[in-house]
Amino acid sequence: MLLEIPGVLNVAQLQKIDEVLAKAQFVDGKLTAGMAAKRVKNNEELQKVPQIQELLVRIVMSSLSYNETFKSAVYPNKMADLIFARYLPGMTYGDHVDDPIMGGSGPRFRTDISMTLFLRDPETYEGGELVVRTSFGEKRVKLKAGDAVIYPSSSLHHVAEVTQGERVVALAWIQSHVRDPAQRELLFELNKARDYLLKTHPQDEASALVDKSFANLVRMWADV
Repeated sequence: MLLEIPGVLNVAQLQKIDEVLAKAQFVDGKLTAGMAAKRVKNNEELQKVPQIQELLVRIVMSSLSYNETFKSAVYPNKMADLIFARYLPGMTYGDHVDDPIMGGSGPRFRTDISMTLFLRDPETYEGGELVVRTSFGEKRVKLKAGDAVIYPSSSLHHVAEVTQGERVVALAWIQSHVRDPAQRELLFELNKARDYLLKTHPQDEASALVDKSFANLVRMWADV
């Protein structure tokens, strides 16, 4: 499932992140790339200074933890440390698949879902679309600042060349409590129907049955 999530960060949070990044140092993105990705990766990433990284992670994670769309679509279990990436004119990231196992500096975990959180409005730079190959063809994504997109980590994807301006994003990789992507998508859709029924027909038996079925499917499919 490829899903756009609007409004993950608000204006104040984006301004604070901009202030921090403006004073920070960026390094060659190849330093964090796997063997295959190094051949096609051309970007910069925020140098990991603990005090800066902790502040930025706190801002993003505080919003994600309250975002109902993110939680119901992802069922987050474990997450890699956020990476903040910058693309200047001429920079790109060719076709690649994200590493299946991450967590070199801590506990290892499987990557089920990738997330790109956009930190610059699309009109401030040219190019830089996230291009994900799906069974329905290529999906090109370029969202406004504060919006995010999630997609399967198993997807072949690339970042189109930036030709003008500056593309800045935060990146995350997540292991879900629900490993199977088809099951996650089914739960996401069922949960939307469940929420609607519980809000509009809270006393109906049908609402109770859908609520029960949703809970028991989560119980059946979730790994903890």
